[in-house]
Amino acid sequence: MYIIELISKKKALINVRRVQIQDFKKVTVKRYFFNWKSVQDSCEVYKLTLQGNEDILGLIAIVDHPAEERLEIKLLTVSVENAGSQKKYDRIAGCLIGFTCREAIKRYTTYPCVSLTPKTELKSHYINKYGMFDGGRQVYLEDESLIDIIKTYYHD
Repeated sequence: MYIIELISKKKALINVRRVQIQDFKKVTVKRYFFNWKSVQDSCEVYKLTLQGNEDILGLIAIVDHPAEERLEIKLLTVSVENAGSQKKYDRIAGCLIGFTCREAIKRYTTYPCVSLTPKTELKSHYINKYGMFDGGRQVYLEDESLIDIIKTYYHD
C-alpha cells in the first residue's frame, strides 16, 4: 500500500498495524481530533505509518460484528497536517478503509461488509469518493464496491 506525497507526487510505502499501548501516549486530541484512548478497550485500533518511520499519519477504530459478517468503522482520522487542502499526504483515509475491507474479507469470506456512521456533512463524501452505499444512518461497502476499494487502495 502507498500514500502520495502531494508536493513531489511520489508514492510512499506504508504499514498498517495494531496500535500498541505505548502509542496512545503520542496520540493526542490536538493532532488526531479525538481522545483515542477512550476506544482502546471497545475497538481494534490500527495506525498507518510510513515504512521505516513510526510517526502515525492516520488512525482507524474497528468494531467486529461477527453475527452480521461486518466490520464497523467507529472512528477514522488523519493527522492534522494531513487534513484539508494543505495536507502533506493523500490517500491515508482510503488506505485505512482499504485495510478494513481486506480484514473483512479475511474474516468473512462469503458476505463481508464494512460500514460506518458518518457525520451528516461527510456522508456524501464517503458515497462519492469511496463508492459507499447509503444505508440510512450508515454508509457501507459490500460485494464489488468493497473489492474496488481494495484494488484502489490496498495493492502494492
